[in-house]
Amino acid sequence: MKIEEVPQDQGMITDGRREVCYAVDDQGRYVLAGSAGWEPKNIANRQAWDRIDQTVAATLDRIRAGKASPLAYYMALNQMDVGLLAKYAGIGRLKVWLHLKPGPFGRLSPAVLKRYADVFDISADTLKSVPEDRGDESRDR
Repeated sequence: MKIEEVPQDQGMITDGRREVCYAVDDQGRYVLAGSAGWEPKNIANRQAWDRIDQTVAATLDRIRAGKASPLAYYMALNQMDVGLLAKYAGIGRLKVWLHLKPGPFGRLSPAVLKRYADVFDISADTLKSVPEDRGDESRDR
């Protein structure tokens, strides 16, 4: 596409920022061009974020029902699975899976809580709790 055809549909990108894409200039060369957004991409991103929000809400429901530990909330919020968290925290996958249960999570040592908290860039005390509603953690989208 030519530089003047680069989409400028407002959407996910805000505050005057631009996404970089390639376009063809007047001499037929590929150059970098800024785009405020593109409607099909905005729709796809909104659908993806809606799905993430649904997953986080369902995880909060499981935690409040006593079926999951707060660790599950921070995993969902950060779009992580057991394997990824295990790798980042340096803890075995089976142990991470067990720590997703309220009982084993409640018995974690301060050192292990800190390892998890460091992955999420939060305090250990914050890791042991979840917000009352999702609004406290909403991201700019």
